[in-house]
Amino acid sequence: MAKKGNRYRLRLELLELLRPDDKINSPIELEFGNHDNIFAIIEKMKKRDRFKTEQDSVEFAIGLKLFSEVMLKNRDNPLFEDFRPAFGELMKKIKSAK
Repeated sequence: MAKKGNRYRLRLELLELLRPDDKINSPIELEFGNHDNIFAIIEKMKKRDRFKTEQDSVEFAIGLKLFSEVMLKNRDNPLFEDFRPAFGELMKKIKSAK
């Protein structure tokens, strides 16, 4: 059976609370698939230097890939109906940038 995509593991852990009275949640760890090599995309975004910091580039790349893969898997969901054309334009802009 052929692989359908790359597999990743992500761990989200709260390191510091802004408001001390907020609930402290346990870390979340999830595994997910993506058709792209997210590490290669992160490196491309860092080299393009489009954000104020390298950290912003990394966060943007990870967030974008998580979001876009969910949107692809749920392409018939009306939630994305109005956003899909704008997202397509955003992706063209990102890919065309040097």
